Amino acid sequence: MRAMLWDREPDGTLSCDLCAHACRLKEGAHGRCGVRVNVRGEMITLAGDVVTAIQLDPVEKKPLYHFLPGTKTYSIGSAGCNFHCRYCQNHKIAHVRPRSTIPGRRATPDTLARLAAQQAPSIAFTYNEPTVFFEQVYETAGQAQARGLKVILVSNGFMTEDFLLPLSRRVNAANIDLKAFSEEFYHKYCGGRLQPVLDNLKIIKRLGWWLEVTTLLIPGCNDSPGELRDIARFIRDELGPDTPWHLTAFHGAAMMAAHPSTPLFQLEDAWRTGREEGLRHVYIGNTTGIIGSSTLCPSCGAPVIERRGYQIRQGKTPGVCPACGTSLPGVWQ
Repeated sequence: MRAMLWDREPDGTLSCDLCAHACRLKEGAHGRCGVRVNVRGEMITLAGDVVTAIQLDPVEKKPLYHFLPGTKTYSIGSAGCNFHCRYCQNHKIAHVRPRSTIPGRRATPDTLARLAAQQAPSIAFTYNEPTVFFEQVYETAGQAQARGLKVILVSNGFMTEDFLLPLSRRVNAANIDLKAFSEEFYHKYCGGRLQPVLDNLKIIKRLGWWLEVTTLLIPGCNDSPGELRDIARFIRDELGPDTPWHLTAFHGAAMMAAHPSTPLFQLEDAWRTGREEGLRHVYIGNTTGIIGSSTLCPSCGAPVIERRGYQIRQGKTPGVCPACGTSLPGVWQ
């Protein structure tokens, strides 16, 4: 299908406006995502109406802890990605090579929104990078909003402002991976850059979407105390101290299958760093520990939402501390 968000240059090449790679494609060339291609002077998307995965997930799995906690979200994935992370758990659908067979089946936005509305209060674009199947996201999000659903993006944050602005009233929440705080890590392990992600996080905050940030701690790669402190300070100063920060455990996958997993003590140290730097809601995920799972009241410290895996227990008034009555930031039922 014909793609959106591109321009034709005077020399006949096509410039893609979806993400910060800003690919310029000659006739027959594919973008770095593997799913945008110049076909006879027109930008074609190979993933705009393709679905590779549909799952009814706990919203906490995205992870979103302050957005309709305890509910399900109708989760959709397509194919392709503008990153090529060496440790990608979904590499079979994300790492699409030019001229390879695109996995999945076709689905219309109306069908996806209708099925979602029958099963959940929200719909999430996840599993692979939503940026590269913008056409599906844009149309389905519009249909979902019309049916009263909330819309979620789970993204690496490497899109453009041209991608974000058309979705300003079609998306309600986002979880963005802030994978590290060094350009070297983004270049070596992801094939991307840090600065566009930082810029987009600030844009998303200005758009008014509910925002949570995730950092996967990879031993020896992005887990130095100084780097984690820098991330915490960026979140505090640029996104606000109420922005939840999820610290998740790494387990080997793809090209880094043999790499060691993140020890629990390191996640707990990072959790303390976030709290020391003034972040009010820091969480530990993808492992089991004593701290970092429950939502605590920033005023009195009492648990507002208690979690055991994806099971939660909260008070009668969601988002309100049962001990002192403080209202917590977030989107509650």
